[in-house]
Amino acid sequence: MKFASTRGGVRGLTFEDALYSGYAADGGILLPESIPQISLDTLQSWAGLSYVQLVKKVIPHFVGEEIPSEDLNDLVDKAFSRFSHPDIIPIKKFPGGLNVMEMCHGITWAFKDLALSCLGQFLDYFLNKRKKHLTILTATSGDTGSAAIESVRGMTWVDIIVLLPRGRTSRVQELQMTTVMEDNVHVYRADGTSDDADVPIKECFADAAFAKRHNLCSINSINFARIMVQVAHYFYAYLQMCPACDSEVEIAIPTGGCGNVTSGCLARKMGLPVKLVCCVTTNDIVDRAIVKGDYSIGEMKQSLAPAMDIQMAYNMERIWHMFSDGDVEMVSSMMTEFEKTMMTKVPENLRAKIGEVVSSHVVEDEGIKKSMRKCWEENSYLVCPHSATTLDYHYSRQGSSDDTLRVCLASASPIKFEEAVVAAGLRYDKTDAVVKLYNSPTRYQDVEKDEDWVDILRKKIEDIEKRFQARNLA
Repeated sequence: MKFASTRGGVRGLTFEDALYSGYAADGGILLPESIPQISLDTLQSWAGLSYVQLVKKVIPHFVGEEIPSEDLNDLVDKAFSRFSHPDIIPIKKFPGGLNVMEMCHGITWAFKDLALSCLGQFLDYFLNKRKKHLTILTATSGDTGSAAIESVRGMTWVDIIVLLPRGRTSRVQELQMTTVMEDNVHVYRADGTSDDADVPIKECFADAAFAKRHNLCSINSINFARIMVQVAHYFYAYLQMCPACDSEVEIAIPTGGCGNVTSGCLARKMGLPVKLVCCVTTNDIVDRAIVKGDYSIGEMKQSLAPAMDIQMAYNMERIWHMFSDGDVEMVSSMMTEFEKTMMTKVPENLRAKIGEVVSSHVVEDEGIKKSMRKCWEENSYLVCPHSATTLDYHYSRQGSSDDTLRVCLASASPIKFEEAVVAAGLRYDKTDAVVKLYNSPTRYQDVEKDEDWVDILRKKIEDIEKRFQARNLA
């Protein structure tokens, strides 16, 4: 398997190359040069497999022979050894056709743990073989940062720099990042949105010589390894709901930067009979792009689902590439226009192709609170505000004549979101793990709006490299 940029300027990269990369040198992001196909016979043979077994089936289609199968299986087993539920992502089935896939049993209680636990193992595997140091540079809207930190904390060959949007995550989300004391973890609280934090990171990657010299890597969903691992949970959801493989399954997804949705689109392109619903907050750029072809930045609004408060859904670029059959000229033109003007128009024929597979649903804070309460009152089951957006979609479909098989993805645990639980009028009880976070010391650096974030990051990256070299010489 080889990987190429969505804009056509970079081709022929190995999986290891893709694993180390952030934005490609031409500004694009990576996808496989060809999408592997899963036949119906193969799909049916996978029915009954556990989630971990499915991960071991899906990943080799993208990794090829770069990691021998025995080593790969060991890495996957190690990655999921810290999850608290034996099924990893169990599906809870409630009356009224409500099926909720719990993706919050990892170490940071969010679905990002699924892919990042594997990505950390892949990095450790290759870097230890090469005796190579790498610096991860990532922004977070809430959940990615803590999961990324947990995946690499304490590793010899990796340092990680995380920018979180100060005051725009839940308190628990922030503490999961700022209470980590390992020397290879560097956390900045930025006075801005997660989209604001993405800008200086992209500038660091855009300086190709600087990025190469310091071995910069992204660990958010720009990194294809994240997309690859997430493909497995679509196969798992489908086979749990339709083991005979004789029907479509609709999957409702809490949507921010579109990394999870992109994995669903890739699963569909591989042959999985799924349809996807992007459930978004009032930061509705994804909805407007899908419904109207209007991909333009609007005013950022804080919602009860902070990890979804994103306007620059950069993975849309991958979705456009997949549904345009790899039209790199069109994708490059659209993204060039967007980067200059903060807006672009999705061609109608492309929008229509995407619309055959992907629909959208906008949920305001009142809808989030209402769905959280309804689920609790009917099922004594508490969901996080992000997951509530998918329940809002499900409840909006109740009473319709369709008999759709549907799974709602519960992307995080409600224990991370005291503010939203209380706002919904529900009781929030701190667990022992949350109490421990609140009582732990913190370490971070604040960066303000009037500071040069690019310069701060570049100096930090250079300092990390100097310290690593000095440690090696010693």
